[in-house]
Amino acid sequence: METKLKGRHFITEQDWSVEELETLFSLAADLKAAKKAGRTTPLLDGKTLYMIFFDASTRTRNSFETGMTQLGGHAIFLSPDKMQISHGENARDTANVLSRYGEGIAIRHCAYGEGNAYLREVAANSRVPVLNMQCDIYHPCQILADYMTIREKFGKTRGLKLGVAWTSAPNYVRPLSVPQSLILMMPRFGLDVTLAYPPEFKLMPQIEEQARANAQSAGTKFEITHRFEDAFENADVVIPKSWGPLVTTQDKTEGLRLIEKYPAWRCDTKHMALGKKHILYMHPLPADRGREVTDEVIDGPHSVVYDEAENRLHVQKALMALTM
Repeated sequence: METKLKGRHFITEQDWSVEELETLFSLAADLKAAKKAGRTTPLLDGKTLYMIFFDASTRTRNSFETGMTQLGGHAIFLSPDKMQISHGENARDTANVLSRYGEGIAIRHCAYGEGNAYLREVAANSRVPVLNMQCDIYHPCQILADYMTIREKFGKTRGLKLGVAWTSAPNYVRPLSVPQSLILMMPRFGLDVTLAYPPEFKLMPQIEEQARANAQSAGTKFEITHRFEDAFENADVVIPKSWGPLVTTQDKTEGLRLIEKYPAWRCDTKHMALGKKHILYMHPLPADRGREVTDEVIDGPHSVVYDEAENRLHVQKALMALTM
């Protein structure tokens, strides 16, 4: 597609205007309708996307790869251990070579303090758009899908309350990128956002400040609380999601200890009952069942997690079609 967005990087939704994002959502809706009707959409016929995964993936890899196929192009899965990255090749060289072969580079790199910097170095040396499949700071494609889902369910978003709540999940320290992208983008589109977390699980201060500025500019509300229930009370949508105490400590053992400190921070039916009757439960998946959320909630009538996951495909197809 020939648009003013062709060639644009997508590292954070913060770098795109509301109008530019609305162009993406409009195309995503058209592509979703076309797929449902069985119409082909070969908008990227013959084009190639290189997908570099430093981290494991189910939805992200399959939605991008499937999306490229449906757009008539080809996606190539790459992992650092199978590339010269494992032997020390730097981001500049990787970017210069891949961007002479294909039409797009997508990267997932969630290592705290490394991922976003790597994406930006690739982008600075690439001739083609670089798309963020999740880094240590942002997960913009997930939030595009979240917003599309909310708008489909309610028809509008201004005046809705979104609760974003930390939840306790064991075994590993999860990135900050999902809640950070949520609080950045959702206020720009009219949602009032309540962010709830224990004191040790604060987000990056500069991201919280940007979220406040975004809310002020959009005439919406953004508040932070350390009470779990505040995210649910009178909410239209809740996204209870675990993340690590990475701003407090990067020590893995200490991080896991802090996660275990708050086992009651778990979404269950009594919390969902605090919201409006039509309250939606959302989660980027995979959810840690029994720790982040009970089966009654994630498998219940308020859950739209599979609709949310499906919309990853449609927003990413729109993103690729517009930029590549």
